[in-house]
Amino acid sequence: MVKFDSLRLAAALARAANELLEAREAEGCWKGELSSSALSTATAVAALAMVEHELKTANPLLREKVQRGVRWLVRNVNSDGGWGDTTRSFSNVSTTALCWSAFALAPGAEEHHAETSKGAERWLIQNAGSIKPAIFVPAIKNRYGRDRTFSAPILMTGALAGRLGNSLEAWRHVPQLPFELAALPREWFAALRLPVVSYALPALIALGLARHHNRPSANPLRRVLRDLATSRTLRVLEEIQPASGGFLEATPLTSFVTLALTAAGHTRHPVTEKCVSFLLAAGREDGSWPIDSNLSTWVTSLAVNALCAPALGADSLLNLADLNELRAWLLARQYRDLHPYTMAQPGGWAWTPLPGGVPDADDTAGALVALRLLGDLSPDVVESALAGVQWLLELQNNDGGIPTFCRGWGALPFDRSAADLTAHALRAWLAWLHVLPPDQQHRVQSAMTRAVQFLIRAQRDDGAWVPLWFGNQYAWGEVNPTYGTARVLCALPELAARSYLELVEPLNSGALWLVKTQNHDGSWGGGHGGPPSVEETALAVEALAEILAHPMALLPETREQVLNACTWGANWLVGRVEAGAWQTPAPIGFYFAKLWYYEKLYPLIFTVGALRKVARLL
Repeated sequence: MVKFDSLRLAAALARAANELLEAREAEGCWKGELSSSALSTATAVAALAMVEHELKTANPLLREKVQRGVRWLVRNVNSDGGWGDTTRSFSNVSTTALCWSAFALAPGAEEHHAETSKGAERWLIQNAGSIKPAIFVPAIKNRYGRDRTFSAPILMTGALAGRLGNSLEAWRHVPQLPFELAALPREWFAALRLPVVSYALPALIALGLARHHNRPSANPLRRVLRDLATSRTLRVLEEIQPASGGFLEATPLTSFVTLALTAAGHTRHPVTEKCVSFLLAAGREDGSWPIDSNLSTWVTSLAVNALCAPALGADSLLNLADLNELRAWLLARQYRDLHPYTMAQPGGWAWTPLPGGVPDADDTAGALVALRLLGDLSPDVVESALAGVQWLLELQNNDGGIPTFCRGWGALPFDRSAADLTAHALRAWLAWLHVLPPDQQHRVQSAMTRAVQFLIRAQRDDGAWVPLWFGNQYAWGEVNPTYGTARVLCALPELAARSYLELVEPLNSGALWLVKTQNHDGSWGGGHGGPPSVEETALAVEALAEILAHPMALLPETREQVLNACTWGANWLVGRVEAGAWQTPAPIGFYFAKLWYYEKLYPLIFTVGALRKVARLL
C-alpha cells in the first residue's frame, strides 16, 4: 500500500498556501491572470484595423495597437505555421483562419510578414483541405455544428479580409443571423431556438445587420422587415452594452461586434465607439489580448474554498480580518437588480466584478459555498445566501440539470444542462440547506432530488462525467472527463451519506474511473493516458480525498483502491511542489465554443485544495 509522508505533505501544503496567499490583491480578492490569446489578438487587430480604414483618417493610437498585435502574432506562431488559442495550444482551424484574415486587414502586415502569412495558408490547406471557399467554409462550420456563435463571425472576418472571394460573393458564405428577432420580447428567445447561444445576443444583432447590409435577402418582404427592425435592434444593442464597452468583458465578442457594425456602416455609432475604447484598454503591453478581462470573482471563490477546508486541526488558513474582508467583497459582487443582458433576476454572481459580467450558475454556486465557509450567519449574509439559493432554483431546467446562464435554452451544446454545474449547485444548496426557512428547504430538497437524478442519467457507461466549460486538447473529442468526474464526485459523498442511497453506485463507479485513468507516475491528465497536469491531478486527488472522508459511501472493494490512488496522486503533487514545478498552468479552460484558455491561479488553487483535503484524512 502507498503511504502518505505527513511531514512532506505539511511542508508542501504550507509552501503552496503561502504562494496562493501572496497572490492576493491589495483590495482583498484574487484577480489571477488569463492567458494571452492568439484568437483574441487576431480579432482585436482585425477590428481596430477595420475601424481605422473606415474612418478614412490616420489614427496613430489605433495603428500602433494593430502593429503591436501583428508583431505578437508573428512571435507566437506555432512551429507548424498555425496558431492555437493560447501559446500552449495546438494549432486549430478557427484561430489560424482569424490570424490569416487579420494579416490581410492590418495595413502592411502581409508585406512585412509574408512568410508568416504564407505559413498560415499552408497550414489551412493541409488541415482544412483548401483555402478555396467551397472547402474552407464547411471546415469552419463543421467545427461548431449547428452553433453559429463562432462560425458566423469567423466567416464574416474572412469575407471582410477578402479571404472568401470578391465582396458580394464572399458575403454569400456568411450565414444571415435573424437579428430582427432581437426586436421581440426577451422572454420569447428560449422558445425561438436561435442559432446562437443565450449569451451571444450582441453577435446575433451585429452580424445580422452586417450580412443584411452587404448582401440583403432576395425576398422583398424579409428585406423590408429587416430594414424596419434595424433601428430597434441597434437600440437593444446599446441598452445591453456595459459601461466598459466590452460585451461579457470578452475581447473576441467585442471585436466581432466592432467588425460587424463597421461593416454595416455604423463605424461612428456609440456602441462601436465604446467597443473600440474597450479594446484599446484591454490590450496588453506585449501586444496581445486575453479572452476576458479577468475571472476575479471565480478565482476568489475557488481560493476561499481551498484555503478554508478544515485540515491539520485548523479551520482556515485565513485570519479573522481576512475572512471579514473576503466576505464583504463577495457580498458586494452579488447582483441586486435585473440584469439587462440576460434578464437574469437578482441574486446571482458573475465571474468578474467588472461591468461586462453576467450572473451564471458556476460562479453563483462558488460564491455561495465560499460564503458558507467564511463562517458568518449574520442577517445580511443569510439574506444574500437566500437570494443566491433562490437564483439557482429558478435556473434549474426541466431535466433537473443546471445550465450556465438561462433556463430553457437547450438547443445548442453550450446552453444545455451540465453535470459539473449541477454538482456545484448541489454543493451550494447543501451548504445552506439548514439555514433556509422551512418552505425554501422543501423546495431545495425537491430540486436536489431532481438534480441527483440528472447526474445519474448524465454519467457515462464507463463511470465518468463530462463537464461543459473545461476540456483537454489531448483527449478524444477535446472533452475533460477528469475535471467533470472530479467535480461531480466532490458533491456526492455527503449527499450519499444523507440518505441519497441511489448515489452509492454512481459514486463508486466514478471513483473507480479515476483510479483506472491514473497515470503510472500517480498523476492525471484529461483522460486515459493523457499528459499530466497539476490542475487535473489536484482535482482528482481532492475528489478522492472527499470520498475517503465519507467512508460509508464507499463499497469495501473500492476503498483500498481509492486510498492508494489518492495517496499516490498526493505524493506526485508534493513532489511537484518540492521541485518547484507546479505553477505552470495548462490550457484546460473553455470560453464560448471551444475557445481554450489557461489561468495562472488554477495550479495554485487546486493544489492547495487537494493537499488540504488529504491533510484532513491524517
